[in-house]
Amino acid sequence: MLSRIAEALFWIGRYVERADNTARILDAHTQLLLEDPWADTQLICRSLLTIMSHPVPEGEEVSPETVMSVLARDPHNASSIVGSLVAARENARRARESISSELWECLNTTRNEVAFNAANMVPHEFFVWVRSQAAIVSGLVDSSTSRDATWHFMVLGRSIERADMTARLLTIRAYLGDLGPGWPTLLRSCGAFEAFLRARRGTIDEDAAAGFLLRDRLFPRSIVSSLALAHQTLRELEPAEGRRGIDDEAIRQIGIVRTDLEYSRLDDILSELPAEMARVQLACSMASQAISDRYFPAAATTKWIGEAL
Repeated sequence: MLSRIAEALFWIGRYVERADNTARILDAHTQLLLEDPWADTQLICRSLLTIMSHPVPEGEEVSPETVMSVLARDPHNASSIVGSLVAARENARRARESISSELWECLNTTRNEVAFNAANMVPHEFFVWVRSQAAIVSGLVDSSTSRDATWHFMVLGRSIERADMTARLLTIRAYLGDLGPGWPTLLRSCGAFEAFLRARRGTIDEDAAAGFLLRDRLFPRSIVSSLALAHQTLRELEPAEGRRGIDDEAIRQIGIVRTDLEYSRLDDILSELPAEMARVQLACSMASQAISDRYFPAAATTKWIGEAL
């Protein structure tokens, strides 16, 4: 496979997952601001923008509309919902010969509709629409793509992005505490509420909810599960291993942070949750860079394709 095609497939997975998870995070916090008249709007909006890598200068006023403009509607920002879906479609165009017609049509239609929907739908309806489109894309990737390099690169991008974004969600909760959305809301935003209740037999505990999103091996949106899938995908892309251990830097970065999360005591992780989540984000960024260096060295990289978060 040509490196430019592999790179485009990798970023299709990342950008669609980024749009999906950004919609989930914004939906949870937008609903909080609408429902709680005593919520500290400035603190919540400022924390959201900072953790999503758009810090606001001290003294500058921010509002929910500012958050929507930056993280949802900006077509020139590849970390916003609209920008991510536009970038996903452009990468699909570059890899048109490697993806199914159904997947291309879905990404193309989504790109054509996203700006209009962002401007005209109420936020909650827009976020639901984004999540539905991302689910369709994910279903088409899994149901209409052979389990060859095409599928592996898309799933690899999706898995790394999912681990990164779940870490950001937990970081926001750690910073805001009781001022942010409750654990039932955060679990629902990840589609994890029912799965968590089944695992915990109907009881909701703050530490247990955090642990579920951190390292439940059976729930696909947990950080450990996402990292495990990324690790497995990298192994299948290049199964040969050196006799002296792991040679692949991406596998090393993912494996180290995954092992730390799996084998550390949960109390120790939760006591230093922002720092631990920063380690996860750094590992995802370094793994992404290592993948680029290994598989996409000759690709012509445009400025808006890369580590935007």
